[in-house]
Amino acid sequence: MTDKMLEFIVENPGERLDKLIVAQVGDDLSRVQIQALIKEGKVTVDGQQVKPGVKLKGGERIAVAIPERAPAETVQPEAIPLTILYEDAALAVIDKPAGMTVHPGDAHETGTLVSALLARYPEIAQMKVDERRAGIVHRLDKDTSGLIVIARTESARLRLMQQFQARTVEKVYLALVEKLPATMSGRIEAPIARDPKRRKRMAVVRGGRPAVSEYEVIDRDFADGQALLRVRLLTGRTHQIRVHLAFIGCPIVGDAVYGFRRQRVHLKRQFLHAAELAFDHPVSGERLRFQSPLPPALQEALAALRQGA
Repeated sequence: MTDKMLEFIVENPGERLDKLIVAQVGDDLSRVQIQALIKEGKVTVDGQQVKPGVKLKGGERIAVAIPERAPAETVQPEAIPLTILYEDAALAVIDKPAGMTVHPGDAHETGTLVSALLARYPEIAQMKVDERRAGIVHRLDKDTSGLIVIARTESARLRLMQQFQARTVEKVYLALVEKLPATMSGRIEAPIARDPKRRKRMAVVRGGRPAVSEYEVIDRDFADGQALLRVRLLTGRTHQIRVHLAFIGCPIVGDAVYGFRRQRVHLKRQFLHAAELAFDHPVSGERLRFQSPLPPALQEALAALRQGA
């Protein structure tokens, strides 16, 4: 079987190669497995083989040859209905529901967005990436709803990734937080990395990857003191909004990982919705903009809080 290639460009100087690849592949490969791939020569930096602990200067092109899994382990296409806001030969924009995992992992092998995409766009299986990430350019957490752009060709995937790395993609979220922030608008600049005490969580960690979020309060008329925020992401770290808002003492309502232990609002999900997305079309260059309204369950939660329920 041939290897599948993962390619990306280093965004920031000073990163360790093995740690950076871990951040790219998530739970699919362990750090030990990645170090083994580097030693086997399956990882190159600007076309050259290097050691696992090499420090990067920024701007390098990383290529990782990921051994293809046996056919029994490949992702199975599933005819799962999708809310498609836009599609053409290069890409699609999906309004993802809460509860759907973007790509398969240890705990979620079926019912994922990738499975649904493989059924609708079978050509994405030919991309030079791990099949579990076919078409995926960026991610949303399982319990975050809203807009996500999908690449249908390899060239579109690379061009969209370059836009995310250059921070020219506009991403705006709506988040209901447990308390009003200290200021009505603000900018959170706090580096994020794996929580050293709980490896499945992220945390603000000195020496972590740079992360920047901007917020503004757009509604505070709730009986229990919650506030609805419009949050703009300037970087795209794992769990960034959830970690940053918890860091300033305003965790997201319904967030079982970073939020209050005792939830005052009974939601089956976190109140976080990817409401706006804008990027340049990878072929035409036209600026595309999309919006997604709050799902009914979140609208109902806001109405109940306004009534003091």
